[in-house]
Amino acid sequence: MPQDLALRVLREHLASVYGAYDASIVVHFGLGVALGAAMYIASPRTWILAWMAAHLLLGLALYLMPRWHADLPLDQTPLWARRHARTVTLVSLATATAPWLFISRDDLSATSVLTVVVIGSCARAMQLLWPLKPALYGYTLPMMLSLITALAWQGDGMHLFLSMFSLAYLLFTLRVGQQQHRLLTDSLVLRFENEALAERLGEQIAAAERASIEKTRFLATASHDLRQPLHAIALFGAALENEHPQSRNAQRLMRAVNALGSSLDTMLDVSRLDAGVVEPALEPVSLDVLFRALNPMFAAQAEQRQLQLRLRASGLWVRSDPRLLHRMLSNLLDNALKYTARGGVSVRARARRNGDGLGDSVWIEVVDSGIGIAPGQLDRVFEEFYQVDNPGRERSHGLGIGLAIVRRLSRLLGHPVQLRSRVGRGTRFRLVLPRCDAQAAAGPWAVRAETVPAPAAPVPGRILLIDDDAEIRAAMTELLQAHGIDLEAVAGEAEAAALLLASGPAPFRALLCDYRLANGDNGLDVGQRLRARFDLAAPLMLVTGETAPERLQRVRASGVPVLFKPVEATALLRALADLAPRGTP
Repeated sequence: MPQDLALRVLREHLASVYGAYDASIVVHFGLGVALGAAMYIASPRTWILAWMAAHLLLGLALYLMPRWHADLPLDQTPLWARRHARTVTLVSLATATAPWLFISRDDLSATSVLTVVVIGSCARAMQLLWPLKPALYGYTLPMMLSLITALAWQGDGMHLFLSMFSLAYLLFTLRVGQQQHRLLTDSLVLRFENEALAERLGEQIAAAERASIEKTRFLATASHDLRQPLHAIALFGAALENEHPQSRNAQRLMRAVNALGSSLDTMLDVSRLDAGVVEPALEPVSLDVLFRALNPMFAAQAEQRQLQLRLRASGLWVRSDPRLLHRMLSNLLDNALKYTARGGVSVRARARRNGDGLGDSVWIEVVDSGIGIAPGQLDRVFEEFYQVDNPGRERSHGLGIGLAIVRRLSRLLGHPVQLRSRVGRGTRFRLVLPRCDAQAAAGPWAVRAETVPAPAAPVPGRILLIDDDAEIRAAMTELLQAHGIDLEAVAGEAEAAALLLASGPAPFRALLCDYRLANGDNGLDVGQRLRARFDLAAPLMLVTGETAPERLQRVRASGVPVLFKPVEATALLRALADLAPRGTP
């Protein structure tokens, strides 16, 4: 047993013994005084009173002597254990004089009383001293051996019988005491080992939580720092594409920017889900309409990889959030196509019925004939950045976040995800959704495929932009001015305040702010302070690359609209048109 563990076990034993210290002293010496008083009444002798007085003085000394307590250092535990063993041995030696003083061949009643008192005292002490084996022996052996030898010394049959009985009792109680000591020790060792395991497990959990927090913080910081220059590139690229609409290089630039922006948006989705800022809006959803919206999104990808893509109509309706369910199925379809080299991918829905004949759930299954997933990897595929059979991190397989988002959305919507796969044969993902009657819908609801919205009308009036990145200010100015929008761009609150003071009443139609500004400021607080200070009616909108969950929660709680960098030019213009419509004073 390791030394530290042995000390902790001994400390618990010592605490158990000292927990009954006062009661043991009172009971032991109380019995001694009662025995002496009985003997004195039967045969008044002065030496009996002296024996009783010595016993009382010894008991008082033991009661007043220093004791072990829980505040003492652990390394002093063996010292106190030895001290206690010596103390109880001294008490036993003092009591061991009684048999030789009070046992007489001519007074069998006194002998019987003394035998009962000594054996009873040993029985009581055995239960208290099981934890400390030296103390157990030190208390029991002197007293009981004195009784045994004093009885045997008398020589007659009755005293010899009592002597043999006392010897048998001593051997039996010592054996039981050893067994109880072993059981107590083993239970304490098991307890401390379990506590140590629980402590190590707690440390590992805390370390994993710290690592997860650090990972989230790193991803948020990296995402923000990547979004800043990418946003500027996207704005400059949009301005270039607007000036030279037939330029292939401008189109290639924007495709690359959009691809990188899509990857960053995927990480943003994880952050938003972890931050709890995504709230589902459940309503009746037609799966046929949903499947028709998904088909054109992935048909070209399937055709390019020479795969069959089948989305089967079912006429079923479910209760879900159409936008989030669309995202779940998109991620599953995209994942299936990426890991299927031949054959195809099918999406089907079917109702599941209870014994009463009423259907209460719908299974949506995404089945592929791809490479499959080994049993040991089935749980890991839902982890962030984990990819099956992609050690080189081939870019065509994405970031490895799609299934992590599926699991988060599954928990958010209450749609369990079931996974079954065979290596080399393919994989089946199954979503379990509550079935909904089509007649429960307030009107014919439809999921529509992504369409390009009509160009936003020019925004009248001036717009104030606060962003500490000079490149973004220049890119925003060039892009918006190319679309006939008057933009004033400044780096911080002080410049914005000076501009507002010089501009007179109602100078701007809208206020755009980056969230993370220089010197620890944030655009939400800056924008709200400026609106309050100058009594601005102009609405506030945040344009940010921030993805930290706690900051996303704060932005959502404020109710201020937000765009996430990099922002496509059409999305920015549309948001500005909605934020500051024509005719707003």
